Amino acid sequence: MRIVSLLPAATEMVCALGLEENLVGISFECDYPAGITHLPRVVHSSIDSHALTPSEIDAAVTARLQSGQSLYTIDENLLAYLRPDIILTQNLCQVCA
Repeated sequence: MRIVSLLPAATEMVCALGLEENLVGISFECDYPAGITHLPRVVHSSIDSHALTPSEIDAAVTARLQSGQSLYTIDENLLAYLRPDIILTQNLCQVCA
C-alpha cells in the first residue's frame, strides 16, 4: 500500500498505526515524526510567508481566496510518479484559511 498524506495530523496517525514504511509523499507542513522528513513534498504553500508579517499573510490569503485561487499547489507530476493507493486530505475550512 502506497500512502500520500497531505495533512500533518494524518501523517502522524499513519506513523502511529505502524504504517510509516507505506508513506511515499507528504505535505510541506509534515515534520513529525522525524523519520518522515526525507519524503518527497507533494504539496506546497502558494504564499511564501517567511518574509511576511502576520497582517501581510492575512492580506495575501484574503486576496487569493477572493480571486478564487488556491492557497496550496500540488505537484501533480510528482503525485503521478509516486502512484499512491491512498491520498489522505481534507477540504480547507474558512476558519483555517
